[in-house]
Amino acid sequence: MIVPTSAKVGIASSFFKTPREFKRLTRGFFIALHSYLATGESPAAIPAKHTRPEPRLLLASSILPPPTNNLSKDLFSALTFCRPAPHNDSAAECRRLAGRRLQSTHSRISRKAIPAMRNVAFSIIALLIAAACSPANAAEFKLTPEGAKDYAIDAYIYAYPLVTMEMTRRVLTNVAKPEGSHAPMGQLIRMRSYPDAKFRDITAPNADTLYTTAFIDVAKEPYILSIPDAHDRYYLFPMLNAWTDVFQDPGKRTTGTGPQKYAITGPNWKGTLPHGVTEYKSSTAMVWILGRIYCTGTPEDYAAVHKLQDEISLVPLSSYGKPYTPPAGKVDPKIDMKTPVRDQVNALSTEDYFNLAAKLMKENPGYARDAAPRNWFSNIGIAVPGQKAEPSKLGDDFTAALKDVPKLGFEKIMGHFKQAGVDINGWTFTTKAGVYGDDYLQRAFITAIGLGANRPEDAVYPMSETDADGKPYLGTTNYVMHFDKGHFPPVDGFWSLTMYDEKMFFVDNPLNRYTLSERNKFVTNKDGSVDLYLQHENPGKDKEANWLPAPEGRFIPMLRLYWPKEHKPSILNGTWKPPAIKKAE
Repeated sequence: MIVPTSAKVGIASSFFKTPREFKRLTRGFFIALHSYLATGESPAAIPAKHTRPEPRLLLASSILPPPTNNLSKDLFSALTFCRPAPHNDSAAECRRLAGRRLQSTHSRISRKAIPAMRNVAFSIIALLIAAACSPANAAEFKLTPEGAKDYAIDAYIYAYPLVTMEMTRRVLTNVAKPEGSHAPMGQLIRMRSYPDAKFRDITAPNADTLYTTAFIDVAKEPYILSIPDAHDRYYLFPMLNAWTDVFQDPGKRTTGTGPQKYAITGPNWKGTLPHGVTEYKSSTAMVWILGRIYCTGTPEDYAAVHKLQDEISLVPLSSYGKPYTPPAGKVDPKIDMKTPVRDQVNALSTEDYFNLAAKLMKENPGYARDAAPRNWFSNIGIAVPGQKAEPSKLGDDFTAALKDVPKLGFEKIMGHFKQAGVDINGWTFTTKAGVYGDDYLQRAFITAIGLGANRPEDAVYPMSETDADGKPYLGTTNYVMHFDKGHFPPVDGFWSLTMYDEKMFFVDNPLNRYTLSERNKFVTNKDGSVDLYLQHENPGKDKEANWLPAPEGRFIPMLRLYWPKEHKPSILNGTWKPPAIKKAE
């Protein structure tokens, strides 16, 4: 049974007039939802003792689709139709209660049911809130400064990847011609060597591959990326939309290493492509091609990769097959080319941040599933696509309450560290990267610590903030990471261990060494095992080959597992675990 949008709103709004009634209905709904997803049982079959009053059953029955069907688009249209009126603290409490109930329900449902449950439950929560705060009930609710702050923090987190991508694009493309790690829009950056400790353009850079990247705008026409035969060399060319989702990932794992041609098209483009060109459609006009080509770092291998880079081409469709000279880039002297991008984003005022977000959201719309959060954010006049954010119009109390939103929003993002993935032997890692769905906090966190992260099938990035005793790392303490013989990270691509300072940048050191990896020649123990040394001081010539230099202060090590094995042993299924880093004896 599919109930029209207006009927759904009417049904929901008629059931409760107060926050208390909303709490009661929400609790009953989650009982119905839990049973529906766990057993496939119709809501109407749930024992009456769990579902009084009767309207809860009626609401669940009218909105939930049959277990064998997908969630109807009609439900999402209902979310777009419902624009909730501002909430007071009591209503905000209801919203938080619904979120907590959703999390507890997640833990009780099998993993297979979680995606369906998340989509259905999130949407219906939004619908319930919308109905509870419909015009008929708006007189009961009044927006408070604290309520506005809650909305603004959610909006900040939602837009954080989009704003960070734009600020990164500005810095990396603010040159007249390609040079080093920068190139104008639509032109390839061909980095000829690994980044060093002065590199501050993106967080958590790597020193295993040579970046071959570009920012392109596909709003008007597609761009064609041509990759020559890589002769079995490992490479990966993920393509990210403006929200940091990897929408395609050509490379050795997925498409092989033979010659390839791809047309990256915009969301509204329709046309005919040349023969032999594969279309990759982006959902946004802004696209980041973030190519990585494996290199051992020797002069001979640098030369081989440079040759491959020079043969890669990127041209607009209108110039494909013709002589093409890209136009010179426009340099904006107002763009800060020295301060790290993350620091620039974090330094934006509330008003500047949301003005930029609103502009970007018009040019790079989010997904259909984002309709509900966008409607929430619009109620306080921020993050409205195409409109100037003017929170000051709400009054002095609101201006004061919203002043610290960027700081509080970023703190919430970084506070997600322990919940971002699993924690094994002091290492935290996730298999939820590259594609995020409606997990906006996860998406923002990955943006903050490693913008441009890949899908887990392509790479997993275990990161550690504390040693085996649970204490933060300090370069003045000596640490050891021990690998038994034959137990290095299991990969089909490559692995590395990288050293970062507490801000996720490389650390200057006398060896100019930022990683240890399978390309290193390690000193082995008598039993064939290997000890890696993480510390500030050189451990001595007999151990220097296994030394990863650290700063004197706080540091953060990160493992990279490119193309992790899918079968035992594998980090993807938990049959391989990264060993703990311990204080040296």
